[in-house]
This record gives sequence, C-alpha cells and structure tokens, in this order.
Amino acid sequence: MPPGQTSTPDPRVALDHGVLVGRTDGSVNRFKGVPYARPPVGALRWRPPQAVAPWDGERDAGQVGAICIQPPSNGDPGVGPLPMSEDCLTLNVWAPAERAGPLPVMVWIHSGGFNNGSGTAALYDGTNLARRGVVVVTINYRLGRLGFFDHPALAAERAAGELAGNYGMMDIVAALKWVRDNAAVFGGDSGNVTVFGESAGGAAVTRLMTSPEARGLLHRAVVQSGLGRDTGVPLDQPPAIGGTSLQDRGAAFARTVGATTADDLRALPAESLLSPAPNFYGGDNLVIDGVVVTEDVEAAFAAGREVPVPLMIGTNSAEFCRTRPSEISPCGAVDDALTSVERLDLYSAYGGEDGYRAQVVSDLVFNEPARHLARLHARNGHPTWLYRFDVVPDSSPEPGGGATHASERPYMFDNLHTVGRAMGKRDHGVASVMADYWTAFATTGDPNGGDRPAWPEFGRQPDQLLTFTNGGPIARPVPFPDRLDLIEAVRARLG
Repeated sequence: MPPGQTSTPDPRVALDHGVLVGRTDGSVNRFKGVPYARPPVGALRWRPPQAVAPWDGERDAGQVGAICIQPPSNGDPGVGPLPMSEDCLTLNVWAPAERAGPLPVMVWIHSGGFNNGSGTAALYDGTNLARRGVVVVTINYRLGRLGFFDHPALAAERAAGELAGNYGMMDIVAALKWVRDNAAVFGGDSGNVTVFGESAGGAAVTRLMTSPEARGLLHRAVVQSGLGRDTGVPLDQPPAIGGTSLQDRGAAFARTVGATTADDLRALPAESLLSPAPNFYGGDNLVIDGVVVTEDVEAAFAAGREVPVPLMIGTNSAEFCRTRPSEISPCGAVDDALTSVERLDLYSAYGGEDGYRAQVVSDLVFNEPARHLARLHARNGHPTWLYRFDVVPDSSPEPGGGATHASERPYMFDNLHTVGRAMGKRDHGVASVMADYWTAFATTGDPNGGDRPAWPEFGRQPDQLLTFTNGGPIARPVPFPDRLDLIEAVRARLG
C-alpha cells in the first residue's frame, strides 16, 4: 500500500443470528454466502427450510457459497462456480456504502429450468445495479429432485399439515422472509421489495404473485420469459391436462434406483438424483402443493387472485427459434390438437409451414402467455408494462434471427463484461438504459423517468410495449398480433 494511503475497513452488519463481515469497493458493500436457512441435509432432505442456526463471533461473508446439486451446465453463464453441495441455501447482498435513507430491494431468482443455476454467477453480480441506488439480493434454492419431488413413503412419514413437494419454492419464500426481516441492516426498505427473475425464475415470480405464503413479501414484480400458460402437477392427483401426480412420478423414479422407503431415499447420494433430469416444461418441477402454490398461474390471474402490485413482463424476440413443438411436450399437445383449418390459418400467419415450425414454440411458450398475463393484470386494475428484447450484438454466435432465450440477462444486470466476447458501444448503451428502467421500476413502481424513451403503461395503452433494439428502446404495438390471436383462439377452444 502506498505511503499515506489507508485501507477501507471491511463492512460489518449485525443480524439476529450473528455478525457478518463483508467486503467493499468503497461505493458498494457486498456480503456473500449468507445462510438464510439451515443446510437441508440428512434428515432435512425433502423437508421445509428451517431457521438459520445462530453463530458465535463474526462470520466471513467474502466468498459465495456452494451452488445447489445439479447436472452439468452445458456452458450456461448463469450457473456459477463449483463446488456444489446440498448445503447451498445461501444468498448474496450488494448495497450502496452511502445512502440517505432506506433503499429499494431487488431480489433475483435465477433461471435454469429449476434444474440448474445459482445466485452466485458473475453474470448476476449486483454491483452495477446497486450503484444506481438499490440493494440487490441473489439467492440459491434447491433444484431438480432435491427441490421438486414427492414419494408415497415421504408422504407417509409427514406430520399433518407439513408442507411438501415444492421445496425449491419454499426456499424462495424463506429467502424473501429473510429479506423482510434483515433488509434494514443493509440499508434496504423491507416495504419496497421487487422480485425479478428469468425463465424458471420468471415462472417462480408469477407463482409468488399467486401464493398465499408470499403475500406481503413482494411489492413489485418483473417476469422475464417466465412462461404463463404452464400447468402444474399436484402432489397426489393427476394434473388437469392428464398425466401422473408428483408422487407417482417420484415412485417411478425411485424404482430405477432401488429405493422404496423414506430412509432409502434420504440415503441416496445426491448425484444419483440427477439422471434422468426432471422435465421442467413437462411439469416435473412445476408443482401445485396446495399451500405455497395452490393453482395454475393463468387461472389465478384470470380470477383476479394475483397480488395487486406493479408488473413488468416480457420476452425475447427469438426465444427458442427452430425448436419443434414436439420437443416441448405441452406445445406438442397443442400442435397435435390443431384442426385442419387452424393449422392452415397458422401456417399462413407464419408465412408457411417452415416459418411456423421455426417460430411457433417461442409464441406458444413465451410471447402469447406474456401478452395474456399482461392483459389480465391490467384488466384487474394493476399497473403493467410489457416489453420485447430484440438486441443482437454483432459478435453474437447465435444466428437465431433475433434475441435468443436468456440473452437479455447481462444487459439487464449491466454486466456485459461477463459474456466472454467483445461487446460494442451500442451494447453498453442498451445495458445502461435497461438497468436504469429496471432500477427505476424497483424504486417507484414505474420504469419511466429521466430522459429515457417513454414506456407505455399497458392498461392505458393496450397492446403497446417497449422494444429494446440495437438502436435503443422504441415504443410500438405488440408484434405479430395475428399469430398470437390465433394461438389464443386455439387455447380457448381447448380450454
């Protein structure tokens, strides 16, 4: 250290269960690997999250914790560094070092189909959002069969009324309760919490919006490519669209690994639960447990039972371009059920069968459901903003004809340095303005402000959205409404 220069002391915060020692760069304090529940190991595997055990002295919060047990990531930058462990229920906090009063809190729920991902990835570093005057929290939650699983033997040993099956969602709720109880010591306002997430994380946000257990824990919501028309699987009853219950699915898997009792299941090495991977969109990880999640998202929004909070919701322009409907089972069911007239009309709307096959999955899974939930939420009298992300950098290796699934994440976090390839001035401009919209929404419940282009509120300007383009944000009508209208009509016929 040069003569005369002094080091900045590590920041400390006192929680009810102990003191944390974080790190700082002078403008943002960060606390990593903070436990929000006891390790769900041994007898606590497939049990609801339990309160954190207090610790003596000071706990170092300078490094992220382990990621939750999961299969290989296939290069997803949202996974985070090894090691992985069942002892993974930790979170990370970034907070401005200087503040005039309580700040908005933004809680990020990571993606990965409820099978992969973590809150520890550099992609989700909250520093650049925190510099805009918010407290950022990223969380880990149980994944795959450790997070979304049931079995008749587990049901037989449970006490009456014990929460079951939906352990990953229980973890998310537990993390939000931790934020409610501890935000103030980091400078956050527990009465102004924005929950935001992408893909599975977005699906978690809509479930939180309809969950009795999450009432009062979120005050704004952001859903990025978060489904919306998906159907959940009950613990011990077949889903409404047919198929098997979560317990039947669990029993079928247990037979493949020779487990018959609850003790057998808890004795299994965690890695043995990874293959074959649960089918996220097929419902294995979308659980209706009757307490945390009580009904399908679309049904709750249609009945006006979602929380009355401001909502930002949107999709990317080429989410799963060229994925065939048969590759995602509920989409295949819709495709199979088309009448000859409906099929011809859809082919015409997409410019032919090739266009339909290339783009319909993006519309079935993401674009039409997002528009539908935005319409319902606005109809129910709640502030709503719809967006479309259509930014493709010159250096993109994905020739998908638009912005592919999850490609908005480094822009929204203003973390383009994490993508591993050169990004130009225009990309950094998009990242800056996206982060400004997101943090403004967290602050006031409205993404507008400053000199940014006006983002039309969906209830006041129906079917108008903001498109993020390479040239900047542009307000315009929802694109390809004829396609979405036809899909909506097919879904209405199918019930």
